[in-house]
Amino acid sequence: MGRRARFSRAELEGAAIAVVDEHGLAGLTMRAVAARLGTGPMTLYNYVADRAALDALVVDGVLRGITIPHSPSSDWRVDVRGLAEELWRAVRPHPNAIPLVLARRSQSETFLDAAEALLAALARSGLDGEDLLVAFRAVTTLAAAFAQTELTGPLSARNGGADATIDRFRSLPTERYPRLIEIAGAARTSTPEAEFRRGLQALLDGLQPKSTQRR
Repeated sequence: MGRRARFSRAELEGAAIAVVDEHGLAGLTMRAVAARLGTGPMTLYNYVADRAALDALVVDGVLRGITIPHSPSSDWRVDVRGLAEELWRAVRPHPNAIPLVLARRSQSETFLDAAEALLAALARSGLDGEDLLVAFRAVTTLAAAFAQTELTGPLSARNGGADATIDRFRSLPTERYPRLIEIAGAARTSTPEAEFRRGLQALLDGLQPKSTQRR
């Protein structure tokens, strides 16, 4: 009977994500993750072979928060919205990890399962082939980009906070930047959830097979 592993996969993922959250992707090293676990780097090599394996821990851990419905609903839009929101909510707490998730997601079984469910929902709209590919990329990119923009963009707390940015925009010359001033005012009452859902809805409204659009 084999000896039980000292650290579970969940513990390894949690430690790797914590390092990225605090220090960014540049800080993701064997030494940093081992320190987070309270062990030495050589011990960690019993579980993680190299940097690529560390990256996989982060991607799998972040995406593990996605819940995939056991069965589809009667409306493909409902299913696409639900899965897109699951992806958005999974990456939101970890903005530093989003570039890695986008780069390595195809190597994550967790993502592959979610991707297949999303593709199945999109395909029920009548999309196939290249149209299905474009729709899939558009939905997944929207979810990740909204999260990253919200958390690292000009309105984020990291960049001085929304109020400071809004005030700066509203002080711009009116004759030169009227629309920037307009959306700065709207940003005072808008919420990330509302913006994401409206953006996603606008995207879904445009996802129609070419044959349908020509009728």
